[in-house]
Amino acid sequence: MKTKRISFYIILLAVFGCQPSGNQVQGANAQQETSEKTPTAYEASLPTLADSAIARGFTTDYIMGHFDPAKHPDFTLVDTRYADRQGLYLRKDTYEAFLRMYEAAKKDGVSLLIRSATRNFDYQKGIWESKWTGALAIENGKDASKAYPNPQERALKILEYSSMPGTSRHHWGTDMDLNAFTNEYFEKGEGLKIYEWMTTHAAEYGFCQPYSPKGEARPYGYNEEKWHWSYLPVAQPLTALAKEKLNDGMITGFKGAEVAEEIGVVEKYVLGVNSDCLSQ
Repeated sequence: MKTKRISFYIILLAVFGCQPSGNQVQGANAQQETSEKTPTAYEASLPTLADSAIARGFTTDYIMGHFDPAKHPDFTLVDTRYADRQGLYLRKDTYEAFLRMYEAAKKDGVSLLIRSATRNFDYQKGIWESKWTGALAIENGKDASKAYPNPQERALKILEYSSMPGTSRHHWGTDMDLNAFTNEYFEKGEGLKIYEWMTTHAAEYGFCQPYSPKGEARPYGYNEEKWHWSYLPVAQPLTALAKEKLNDGMITGFKGAEVAEEIGVVEKYVLGVNSDCLSQ
C-alpha cells in the first residue's frame, strides 16, 4: 500500500512538473511578441545613419535638390574626359571614387562614361513637366498628356523612369548614369562587358545599382536601370534621412504634384531601392 502511494505521488509530480507556470507562459508570449517586433538591421541603423547625415550638414532642402550644384562647396565640375558633355556636377567625394573606379575599369579594357550626374529640383522639374504636358514623349513614345488624361495614371507612367522633382537621387550628387539609357544596351556586346564589370567591381569603390529588377525583393519604385549607380558612403545616410524626415506633403511646386500623396511617392519611389544599396 505504501509503495502504491509513493508511486501515485511520483506520477503527480511528473504531470504537474511538466506544465509551465503562468509566469513561464507569459514570459514565452512576451518573448514571442518581442521577436515579432524586432527591427531589421537596416531599420535599426536608421537613427544612426540619419543623425550622421544631419551632423554632416544635410537637410531636407538638400535631399530635395533645392540648391545650385555649381555654387555648392561640396560639388565639382566633371571633366569632359569622363563625360559626354560639359556642365555636369558631382559631389567631390563621389567624383573621387568614380575616378578610382574609372582607372580600374580602364585597366580591364572597360570604358566608363558619365551621361548624367547631379540634377537639382529645377532641372528635374523641367524634365518632369515636359513629359507631363506632352512637350517631351515618354519612354513608350507617347504624349502622356493625351494618352493618360487621368493625373494619377499619367504620373505613374512617367514614374516608370523619371522622378518627381524633390524625390530624385540625382539631387544628391551621389548618383550618375553611365554609358547608355537603355537596359538593352547592357545585355550584349560592349554594354554587357561594362555591366558585368560594374556588377563585379563597383562595390569595391562604394557604388551600387539602386534600381535592380522589380519583383518580390523590390516590388515598388522605378523600373530597372542598369545604367544608374549610386555612391553609398553618402547615399545611405541620405536615404535614411529621407525616411526619417521626408513626406509626401512636401512634394510640391510642379505640375502633377497633387497626386504625390495618393501614390505614396516617398515610400514607394524614394525608398523603393535595391536592398543591397541599404545599410546591412
